[in-house]
Amino acid sequence: MSGNSVIGNIVKSRMTIVIAAGIVLLTGTLMLAARRTTNATAQATAATQPGVLPVAGPGRVEPSSEDIKIGSELSGRLKRVNVEEGDVIRRGQVLAELENDDYRAQVESAQASVVAREAALRKVVNGARRQERDEAWSSVNEAKAVLENAQSEARRRQALFNAGVVSREEMERYGREADVAQAKYRAAVEQHSLVDDHAREEDRSLAQADLQLAQAQLQEAQARYEKTFIRSPIDGTALRKHHRSGESVSNSSTVPDPVVTVGDQKVQHVRVDVDETDVSKVRVGQRAYVTADAYGKKQFWGRVVRVGQLLGPKNVRTGEPTEKIDTKILETLVELEAGSQLPDGLRVDAFIVPEGAEVAAARTTEPARGRPRGQP
Repeated sequence: MSGNSVIGNIVKSRMTIVIAAGIVLLTGTLMLAARRTTNATAQATAATQPGVLPVAGPGRVEPSSEDIKIGSELSGRLKRVNVEEGDVIRRGQVLAELENDDYRAQVESAQASVVAREAALRKVVNGARRQERDEAWSSVNEAKAVLENAQSEARRRQALFNAGVVSREEMERYGREADVAQAKYRAAVEQHSLVDDHAREEDRSLAQADLQLAQAQLQEAQARYEKTFIRSPIDGTALRKHHRSGESVSNSSTVPDPVVTVGDQKVQHVRVDVDETDVSKVRVGQRAYVTADAYGKKQFWGRVVRVGQLLGPKNVRTGEPTEKIDTKILETLVELEAGSQLPDGLRVDAFIVPEGAEVAAARTTEPARGRPRGQP
């Protein structure tokens, strides 16, 4: 075979390969274009069917009462904590108690002060006892007798002085004694009048004010003592125990220091972050369901019970790299049907069924628009 023939065969082979590669590339391009056209048609069809796809958003499970973190109004050391996580509690139940011997002593001191002030008021109101009145009247009679005797002696000395029997000095001395007896008699009469009379209005008002002050101090001491008992504000469940017996707790407005977290789990809520682009599709009363990775494809149904009125930042973070954190959301509350019993704080995917949607479409666990966990 000549050299020209060999070269010709090589050229023909290369041309055949190039043509085949071009055909394959063209076929792939046509298939990709057809697929894109099909997807675009499907998306356009879905867009022309409002209410079919659920409104999706991430959510978090919480009790119907929300999580209530109960702390102490006083700083101190815990004498005991009476509950464990998961315990059923009642409204007003003592969950924990602070060391309170000093507060109890203040209450007892204030109670004794009230008793003393009450006795003082009764004494003012009731006046002197009968024996005191009798004693005062006896003093009056005694002073009267002394006065009469002194006056008699003074008159007799005056007569003797007139007759020149006694001196002027002796006469005047008996006269002064009569004057002193007169003053003592008047003092005894006034003392008897004071003992026998009713209490003055100002004395009674002063005694009543002292009693009211003592009673207020008692109430203050009792209120401080009562604050050493940490009570539950609701019927519910102890969700988290933050402190143990013997630990110190503080009352701070800037750094919360809860002792126990409680919540009412008889009815559970899911707080859903609805994207700002979907807020017009959400209404109170709409059906909704949630799913969680821990429960597979199981759906927990409920209804929308509250729709927020103010857009804000996201509350629930999914942790996925593609999650957008700069979007605004509308906080929406879904109440789950009884018997759900999901763990408090569990992150879930929530799907709110728009009005008029078909049940079959609403029960799709993975909607065509994608999962709600941070997809752009």
